Amino acid sequence: MENLGKVVASGESTLTILEGIGFTVAAGESVAILGPSGSGKSTLLSLLAGLDLPTRGRVRLAGQDLAALDEDARAALRGRLLGFVFQSFQLLPALTALENVMLPLELLGLPNPRSNAEAMLARVGLADRLNHYPKHLSGGEQQRVALARAFAVHPKLLLADEPTGNLDAATGRQVIELMFAMNAEAGTTLVLVTHDEALAQRCGRRLRLMAGRLAP
Repeated sequence: MENLGKVVASGESTLTILEGIGFTVAAGESVAILGPSGSGKSTLLSLLAGLDLPTRGRVRLAGQDLAALDEDARAALRGRLLGFVFQSFQLLPALTALENVMLPLELLGLPNPRSNAEAMLARVGLADRLNHYPKHLSGGEQQRVALARAFAVHPKLLLADEPTGNLDAATGRQVIELMFAMNAEAGTTLVLVTHDEALAQRCGRRLRLMAGRLAP
């Protein structure tokens, strides 16, 4: 990220969400982005993923300037390189656990989507929940499905936005242990957004956002 800024309209005025953000994440690194609610953490993650575009500055992902790509090209780049884990799980309610994990594999045209999805669900301890819909899974189980989906495509970069925010403390700890174990196995680069200091300490580097700026 180079001199990144994000400004949005707010009534008749404008609101600066991010200003002057610049940092580099190396391959294989784990980075936590800390900050209170409203500090711009989730917006920063959206810009990093190319889900949103900055008002100024630029984001380069694997050498690609995201602003130079159209929406379809950014989506294709995300499909090849990124895995996502969200606070709200973001599972498709009409699909089973197995189908949720198979979907990105099928969209990428990868071989053996069913067997690979089954293997990933077994890895997260859900081999007996393949045909359950999200509404029949606990919060912890839904986040495990989300982890299986994220890692199934063998991403180079995993983006996690408050991954334990909707889980109780004990379940959250289990999910985090699983996420870091899978991340280590895959050698994936990790960028984690959190307000949890203890969770951030698990990462190799910590960046702190305060009112849209990186704290020195």
